[in-house]
Amino acid sequence: MNSRYTSAKQIFAQFGIDTDLAISTLSRVPVSMHCWQGDDVKGFEGAGSISGGIQTTGNYPGAARTPAELMQDIRFALSQIPGKKRLNLHASYAIFEEGQKVDRDRILPCHFKAWVDFAKENGLGLDFNPTFFAHPLAADNLTLSSPDEESGPSGSATESPVCA
Repeated sequence: MNSRYTSAKQIFAQFGIDTDLAISTLSRVPVSMHCWQGDDVKGFEGAGSISGGIQTTGNYPGAARTPAELMQDIRFALSQIPGKKRLNLHASYAIFEEGQKVDRDRILPCHFKAWVDFAKENGLGLDFNPTFFAHPLAADNLTLSSPDEESGPSGSATESPVCA
């Protein structure tokens, strides 16, 4: 491995590229890992599988079914990935208290408290993705741009977005 790196380093140096500096610089840039890589993009809204063209791994056996399982899987993945990391978290991964559920346009920061705690415990930054796909109101491949009042963000939920 070292001889290959030494060879590559010499080749890149001919073009004025300092590979040691590049690696050092990149080691400080966090890479954002997508949360959905552990559960096939289902999130915690109750979907057994997803649709809408975003499915990535075919509803694979062993996919995380709960926030705790997904966090455990992410912890393991992070232990295998070098460098600084972030977690890209979709809105569909909100964690609700027992008996509570609100639609995506009514989620609040408190619905992600467990993820914030997880990120702090694991030294991660968090990126947030509003998740405009794989939802009953994403009709005709439209979400926020839908001319249908019921498919737009204002008509999508009537639940009260309360947090304990």
